[in-house]
Amino acid sequence: MALPTAVVAGVAASVALLVLLAVAAALCWWRLGARRSRTSDTASDETPPTLAEWGRCGRTSSAPDYQGARRFTLEEMSHATKNFSDANLVGAGTFGKVYMGLLLDGTVVAIKRRVGAPRQDFVDEVRRQSEIWHRNVVTLIGYCQDGGLQMLVFEHLPNGSVCGHLYDTGKESMTRLEFKQRLSIAIGAAKGLDHLHSLAPPLIHKGFKTSNVLVDENFIAKVSDAGVDRLLRGLEDPASPLNGFRSSIYQDPEAHSLAQLSASSDVYSFGVFLLELITGREAASLVSPESTESLAHWLEASGDEVADPRLGGSFTSEGMKELVGLTMQCLSPSAVRRPKMRLVAAELDRILEKEMTLTTVMGDGTAIITLGSQLFTS
Repeated sequence: MALPTAVVAGVAASVALLVLLAVAAALCWWRLGARRSRTSDTASDETPPTLAEWGRCGRTSSAPDYQGARRFTLEEMSHATKNFSDANLVGAGTFGKVYMGLLLDGTVVAIKRRVGAPRQDFVDEVRRQSEIWHRNVVTLIGYCQDGGLQMLVFEHLPNGSVCGHLYDTGKESMTRLEFKQRLSIAIGAAKGLDHLHSLAPPLIHKGFKTSNVLVDENFIAKVSDAGVDRLLRGLEDPASPLNGFRSSIYQDPEAHSLAQLSASSDVYSFGVFLLELITGREAASLVSPESTESLAHWLEASGDEVADPRLGGSFTSEGMKELVGLTMQCLSPSAVRRPKMRLVAAELDRILEKEMTLTTVMGDGTAIITLGSQLFTS
């Protein structure tokens, strides 16, 4: 029995459609496979973005997957610092001399250099620490082990350390940090330390001090030199700065060795930092080396005379009293009585917020948002 013409036509059309769909599917799979093959073949040849591009991307979910320590050559480091010119020397720290450098891609960096033989554990630790990204922690960009030298490459902060704006100026300071700005700096440093303590495993700074709190062009505070003891670990140099760390006034009085330092020890060091922000003076000048008096006892005995005279009337008596009380908690000789860094940051936030509601003017100190170009004009 012959089928109707319409039925035959319908079946033929359906078969043709199925064939077209199958061909389209096969073509799609082929193109996808070719694309994957090209990606696999060329992935190793892709050029990582420059550090400037890194900075623009930030470490977000959309950032390119090239995060980690960058390895620099001695030639790159020499070129960046004009052959380690004295003109580029900006200081010295626990790790060694610090130079300001300019990379070929236009990125300004801080390069810390010391004499040292190549070590794989040094590279491993640099890679771990380069993964720490936080607004209030100085970013470790990369490293160099070449020519009998070890170098660390960090982001550069144009306004230097808080010391340079608080007391260690060498000349009359061009800035005067007023109370709310000092609170803002303290909050940034506290949040940086808290982030380090929140890592798994926690990263204990073990050398926190005012000179390790740097400020950027907007006076955002960032903690530097975190974990430097790990980068120096294994050295047999008896003159290593770590061997003299025990005598530092920032040192936790309960700790008897570097190995015993804990998150609570960082809190004590932070208390010394707060004391210097309050007084505008180096803590070492407040108590004589021969004295057995603790900084907490000195602070308690000093009463209303403790505040930096340069603060003028830029603070409320209540705000200063609360900051002094928090500082005394951090400086407690007993580690178990010291607050956690997260609580310290929260309390500083509360004090600043209260000061902002009780005062309507910033005073005649430096504004909270200050450009680097404004700071160093004559």
